[in-house]
Amino acid sequence: MQQLTDEELRGVLNGQTGKLEWSELEKHFARGVVIRVDPTLDLIDIAIAFVRDNKPQIESWISAGHVSKANDQDASNWSAHKPVFWAVVVAPWVLIQEVPAPTGYQAP
Repeated sequence: MQQLTDEELRGVLNGQTGKLEWSELEKHFARGVVIRVDPTLDLIDIAIAFVRDNKPQIESWISAGHVSKANDQDASNWSAHKPVFWAVVVAPWVLIQEVPAPTGYQAP
């Protein structure tokens, strides 16, 4: 099978993204496969780097604190605040990015 170009891969991954609530991600967190992506970055760019196994770029994002494995503090915060996430699976990882709440919005 011919390898996809970055633009083709971008289209495939973009088509596989979806909005999920924390309750839908908890089981993946329990398996240790949830990767938190800073909202200032493009989720699809990160996913492409994971698919391409671009270790230097991924390590750079990790060092800068822009990409990290979700931890217990994240899970506790998400359980309390119930945000919505953009998510894409790059097996075995589930990359997530919190969707900012609308201005003036308070979770129930």
